[in-house]
Amino acid sequence: MPSMPLHVLFLCTGNSARSLIAEGVLRALGHNQFRAYSAGSQPTGKPNPYAILVLQDHDIDVDFATSKRWDVFAGDDAPKMDLIVTVCDNAAGETCPVWPGHPQMAHWGVADPATIDGSYEKIVAAFQTTYEEMSRRIRALIASHPTAETIGDLARSIGQSEARHNDPK
Repeated sequence: MPSMPLHVLFLCTGNSARSLIAEGVLRALGHNQFRAYSAGSQPTGKPNPYAILVLQDHDIDVDFATSKRWDVFAGDDAPKMDLIVTVCDNAAGETCPVWPGHPQMAHWGVADPATIDGSYEKIVAAFQTTYEEMSRRIRALIASHPTAETIGDLARSIGQSEARHNDPK
């Protein structure tokens, strides 16, 4: 029998936008099947207000949203993760802590909406695109009914499929 719920940690450098959006989406959609968390290697210390806005626009409770260091989840008293997903290329290339239980790893590279300059509408649109990309991937993960044994392969497959989907070639 699969262990439920599955614990998923989304990592990014700043833990203020992409990883928080992913955490919020999985919290909202994962119900009793998943527990979602997020962290960063160099957290900004606060959520990006546009990330909060886009989550609220989709009726996602943002009480969870804090920007925190990833080593919070590396200690002996941390929840044992089943899957760790890097959502930015910088975090994917960094030396990560040794995670308790040696969880599965996957990379879902997503463009950083926090780097967008311009009008309010342009910035909100970038954050909405990030929300849609994360939501699509998370829905695919949930629909695949992963177990602790299969979640890594499934998440990596979703990441590769989405990378091809987003490639402009």
